[in-house]
Amino acid sequence: MEHVRTYVSSGGTDGHLWHGVPTLLLTTLDRASGRAVRTPLVYGRDAGRLLVVAAGTGGPHHPSWYANLVAHPEVRVQVGTAAFPAWARTADPLERETYWEAMTGLWPLFDDQQATAWPRELPLVIIEG
Repeated sequence: MEHVRTYVSSGGTDGHLWHGVPTLLLTTLDRASGRAVRTPLVYGRDAGRLLVVAAGTGGPHHPSWYANLVAHPEVRVQVGTAAFPAWARTADPLERETYWEAMTGLWPLFDDQQATAWPRELPLVIIEG
């Protein structure tokens, strides 16, 4: 994916904004092979924590990066020029409700993707470094 190549090759000075919204690069370990997999994701922030949504374009199944982090919650994150190890977890129902509006404010398509994915609930993920 060109966005990821640009983000990585520039050291994060280019690619942080994608279609006008902030994106991070999340690296997880593939649950089957153990290979590192990098995924660009729209993110929000709250009190030093990063927030992402496992939308998977609104399909019937969770995206593979989400299944990977559930299996291996130790992740690596790049936000702009900063890269660091972190820990990821699924938000509990109250956290999801609290942060959902902020995430749809950043990327309104999350609401459409949630409607398409129903009855699958799109997980909101909290990443702490």
